[in-house]
Amino acid sequence: MDELADLPIRPVPEGTPAVPPEEAARLLARLGGGWELAEGKKLRKTYRFADFASALAFVNEVGRMADAVDHHPDIHLGWGRATVEIWTHTVGGVHTIDFAFAARCERIAAGRG
Repeated sequence: MDELADLPIRPVPEGTPAVPPEEAARLLARLGGGWELAEGKKLRKTYRFADFASALAFVNEVGRMADAVDHHPDIHLGWGRATVEIWTHTVGGVHTIDFAFAARCERIAAGRG
């Protein structure tokens, strides 16, 4: 998964095709547990935490990373949980950069962000 997290995250031009389903399944398997391809076009995972403050700290760290790479997920925060949804609007689905972003979220959750 580390090599996936190390891939560059750059803007994807309009009209670029989404990752084909077979490739998406292969990349999803590299992310590890908990990630799903939701609605056929978004990566989604809910992270669990001991309390609200821990979930918020994770969300803040993901937010800093998102701003740094200029790729912004939807994040839903609640007591002891944070759900991250990632997709690339210009392709209308998932692209390799979304899997790299998800792998970086895994690093952050593991304290290696």
